[in-house]
Amino acid sequence: MEDFAKSLAFEVKKDIAERYFGFRKIIQEDSSDYQLEVIASALSLETEIGFDLLRIYALLQEDTLIQRFYELTRLGEVLFFDSYVTSSPTIRKRLFEKQKVRGFFRKSRFKNMFFDQYDILLTHVEDYRARLASLIEEHDVIEEEIKLFYQKNDISGIMLFLRGLDGETSTSGTMAGGINASSDISMENKMRLHPPESAEKALPLLPAIPTSSSIRNELTSLLEEAIALQPELDLNKL
Repeated sequence: MEDFAKSLAFEVKKDIAERYFGFRKIIQEDSSDYQLEVIASALSLETEIGFDLLRIYALLQEDTLIQRFYELTRLGEVLFFDSYVTSSPTIRKRLFEKQKVRGFFRKSRFKNMFFDQYDILLTHVEDYRARLASLIEEHDVIEEEIKLFYQKNDISGIMLFLRGLDGETSTSGTMAGGINASSDISMENKMRLHPPESAEKALPLLPAIPTSSSIRNELTSLLEEAIALQPELDLNKL
């Protein structure tokens, strides 16, 4: 009879452990996947949107024109800007070396390059915003998973139940009870699941930017000033 009781207790413990750590593993895997997506979005921001903006900076050159560009597009604070980028001919050449140049005249090539880059930027911003919205939703799901996990898994209660299966009681003395309770709390704190950092804190929130056609006149005026300030620039000769 004693062997049967031990066998039953073992099976109960095994079932509790499998369910507890099974649910916990799912949440941890979801959190890990989420964090990898945050990293991927950060890399996308830098390698796609970052380089789109650097090319636009290299075309506009002047800080005042770049600031006006941000005001027209309502993009928010200036991102990835370094004055060295706009002042270095070597960097500018590298930024445009693999870009398709269209147009018969210097001005048309300049404008075409700018609007091509702007349309690419628009696509990348839309993709980034969609990914960020998905990450925000995924973070909410993980938080809800953790909340439900602790509603269904009280570590202190589980430990008390398991000790009961081993024949221990919570009335084995004031000192013993205090030690057990303290030990359970300490274990619960160490094992507590925490949601990963929210995407809004890890990544910048970019607003939707207008299409180039909707602000084409304003952008063209901006480009006319940029072209006048750089009479020596010919994208075909970079």
